[in-house]
Amino acid sequence: MGSTPCRATRRTVLKSLAAGAAVLAAGPDSAASPPAPLPRARPEDLGIDPAGIRAFVEQVNHKVGGLHSFMLLRRGQVAAEAWWAPCTPQAPHMLFSLSKSFASTAVGLAVAEGRLSLDATVASFFPDDLPREVSPNLAAMRLRHLLTMATGHDKDATGPTVAAPDGNWVRAFLSLPVEHAPGSKFVYNSAATYMCSAIVQKVTGQTLLRWLTPRVFRPLGIQRPAWDSCPRGINVGGWGLSVKTEDIARFGQLYLQKGQWNGRRILPEEWVAQATAKQISNGDSGSSDWSHGYGYQFWRCRHGAYRGDGAFGQFCIVMPDRDAVLAITSGVPDMQAVMNAAWECLLPAMTNQRPASAADSRALAGLLASLSVPGPAARPDPPLARRISGREIRFEPNGDGLESAVLEFQRGECRAALRDRQCQRILRCRPDSWTPCTLPREERPGLTMEAPAAVRAAWTADNTWTLRICFPETPFVETDEFRFEDGRVTVARRLNVSFGSPERAPLRGRLA
Repeated sequence: MGSTPCRATRRTVLKSLAAGAAVLAAGPDSAASPPAPLPRARPEDLGIDPAGIRAFVEQVNHKVGGLHSFMLLRRGQVAAEAWWAPCTPQAPHMLFSLSKSFASTAVGLAVAEGRLSLDATVASFFPDDLPREVSPNLAAMRLRHLLTMATGHDKDATGPTVAAPDGNWVRAFLSLPVEHAPGSKFVYNSAATYMCSAIVQKVTGQTLLRWLTPRVFRPLGIQRPAWDSCPRGINVGGWGLSVKTEDIARFGQLYLQKGQWNGRRILPEEWVAQATAKQISNGDSGSSDWSHGYGYQFWRCRHGAYRGDGAFGQFCIVMPDRDAVLAITSGVPDMQAVMNAAWECLLPAMTNQRPASAADSRALAGLLASLSVPGPAARPDPPLARRISGREIRFEPNGDGLESAVLEFQRGECRAALRDRQCQRILRCRPDSWTPCTLPREERPGLTMEAPAAVRAAWTADNTWTLRICFPETPFVETDEFRFEDGRVTVARRLNVSFGSPERAPLRGRLA
């Protein structure tokens, strides 16, 4: 309970986390003072129909659910923005594979400074970590093949790479068979991005985080980014970066402006064009936005757009034809449905054809101000609430170390006292709003850290009290259903999204 798995990337990374591989590396402050906020304007003043933005939010809410924030920019100004409570503008959010686009940017800067060539072979950077026999395909693998997910591996190399027992991910990656000629086959491969990070660190002596801070993060006003690292201190690259929603929007705007920011050249225009162009085919260009080509750690999309994205709906979508950027954080199981809503609702709204009415503007403002991650479907407290209020629930031994709980109900609210091996935590839960708190969150097996959280709870059946826990800096929301039957208590637990099964091991106990 309250110990939500916070895994780094696709399911294959679980093995590395079990080995204690990923270590959070917090970067230096990337600005000495708070950055100037992005300019704001009414959507109608930027040629956007507010009704289209409202339709986008309503479609995602009703058909998908799970958004945590979004920010829509057009012509360099914020046209609309919203955070679903308890998420806030000030909180960073895990980007998962959206991190890859930032890693690619670090490579582009190293190329621009003459430290790297895209045609350099991967093997040339790590002579001490090569296998005894270097296959022709491994010898032919180049930096550009890492960037385009065309390393020649038959399947994603991340699992065996991060499972290296000695923590040397580079050596583990180089030891894997390379079944195909590099450049001949697209296979999504987070380990390839890790190797990009290792190469940048090899030639610069700096992690991606430190390399990007003076070159990108500080100029853009991105403060306090954090990036996971492997056991040897290399930022993992393909996942693990956490920044705020507005930081994602600034990054997208930098690319939309072809590498310029406030009149200053940050990235070479040629790199922006190459990184976001189709470098390799990855499908049949159908209705899926994952089959329109891949650049240098950027996906091509329908409608002439491109994006970086991460698991469970972390998006940086750049729409050059509309002079627009869409930044999203979320915890959604269906990422394509979010993009469908953007194409169906936002693109038509940016056609400059329909003047906005005052009613449309008011309706949008009211909707954006009322958004919240859903809580349990509340009903009035049943008679059972009085009978169990203040009685101790003693749990059987469990993996979370939770020993007991006492629920006290009064006037529709609950004071929950949870005791584990180390301490007692008091949660004050309401059915109609999120209450901030701090709870343990599992960073990886064997390592639990305190993390910002928020709780809501309500009776959802005559014998079921439901506690919902949101970790707003992650995609994860946990739902715990306490079912009471003849003195026995069973707590069924599930996550909103997960790389594996969303169901967590239930807790069992009895009323004292």
